[in-house]
Amino acid sequence: MTGYFIFLGRTLPCYGVMIALGVLVSGAAGAVLVRRHRLVFDNFLLLYAYCFLFGLAGAKLLYLCLNIKYIDWERLLELEYLNQLMQGGFVFYGGLAGGVLGLLLGAKLHKIRIKEYLLTVVPVIPMVHGFGRIGCYLAGCCYGVPYDGPFAVTYRNIPYSLCDVPLFPVQLAEAVCNLILAAVLFVFVWKKGKTIYTVFLYLGVYGTVRFILEFFRFDDAQRGIFWGLSTSQWISLGILAGVTAVLLIMRRRNVKTGKISEKL
Repeated sequence: MTGYFIFLGRTLPCYGVMIALGVLVSGAAGAVLVRRHRLVFDNFLLLYAYCFLFGLAGAKLLYLCLNIKYIDWERLLELEYLNQLMQGGFVFYGGLAGGVLGLLLGAKLHKIRIKEYLLTVVPVIPMVHGFGRIGCYLAGCCYGVPYDGPFAVTYRNIPYSLCDVPLFPVQLAEAVCNLILAAVLFVFVWKKGKTIYTVFLYLGVYGTVRFILEFFRFDDAQRGIFWGLSTSQWISLGILAGVTAVLLIMRRRNVKTGKISEKL
């Protein structure tokens, strides 16, 4: 596997192609849910654009922060080096934070009620992320531990991967989990509508999956390891703790008021 597609005689990077495909497919899925629940389609497109751009920036920024010691500052003004630095390396949780910031900014600037859109298009997040992880698998980044069992992958001549060694396809495993989660959330939103529990379901499931799969990754230098856990694992633990705390508070409040559930 080399990390590139050949299409009509042109060489295209796998990661970029899969991100573009994920944006299109997840955008279409989000549009279906928006129309299902009678929201304004133009507002969705506007917020989606803000989320994507800020999410991309956030993912790159967190990656650069985690790998700041590997940056050759003397070459930063070299166009070729800067282009190489900007092309590869993204951290999903940085993208998630950036996407939320973009969503808030877009809603503020264009006076859009953010809550109903956020609760409706949650399935878009794991869907585009799943396509992104397929891109990682094809490109060789975020690679797994050495492994010679079923579905092992071996990369050739890829600068950001461990080459010529059979590896566990952790990127593909995460992609499958994300796409299954997206499908479950899509059905949940389709039937249940705009409820805060969709967000909790996504954060709880993905946080757990990400924490576990991080143990099967082998690119420790790019992930930032602190006290035996990666940056993403610490963030996952924080998210799970936050979701658990909020659910307990909501449950206590519902018990006091005699409500079984709360729909926002």
